[in-house]
Amino acid sequence: MGLFDWFRKNGSAPSRAAREWHAAWNAALTSRDPEAPARLEAWLQRDPALAADVEIEEEMLEALRDALALERDLAASALPAIETSHRAAAGERCHYSAPVSMPDDPAQPTGRLLLTSGRAAFAGASRTPAIPWHAARDVVRVERDLIFVRAGTDEGCRFRCNSYSDAVRGAAIARHLMNAARKP
Repeated sequence: MGLFDWFRKNGSAPSRAAREWHAAWNAALTSRDPEAPARLEAWLQRDPALAADVEIEEEMLEALRDALALERDLAASALPAIETSHRAAAGERCHYSAPVSMPDDPAQPTGRLLLTSGRAAFAGASRTPAIPWHAARDVVRVERDLIFVRAGTDEGCRFRCNSYSDAVRGAAIARHLMNAARKP
């Protein structure tokens, strides 16, 4: 039996019910539907195909609730303020700090992703990549990963967050800061 056959046999591939629930979660996150957390939670409780192992889905529900609360704050221009004296913040106001790793780097360094008023900066290991907001073209969230794409290129930096909440909060704050940097 090959490795992939073992994974299929042992159920590591998400079930159809889980794929549908995840798609509904992604749609709710995109639409910022305030009623979605209650619907998705009820779905988790009533669907036996999801009931066996719901830790990921419960984490995703928490992330959705966090994202909805953060969006209300961002709409009112109330960015979170994080106290940090880390040199990677370079004296700028910090709005986000979370533990991350860089899975595309051969050494897979771990550290902190800081989102300051001027840039996204990684503080960890010997590398300290930073992307100023004016040089960022896009911020993409895929599962727990945040990908910062540089303007004028398809290259970027991928950071893996430890939780869905960290990832969705980081994406929302980064987009807000990036859009603010583009305003005249």
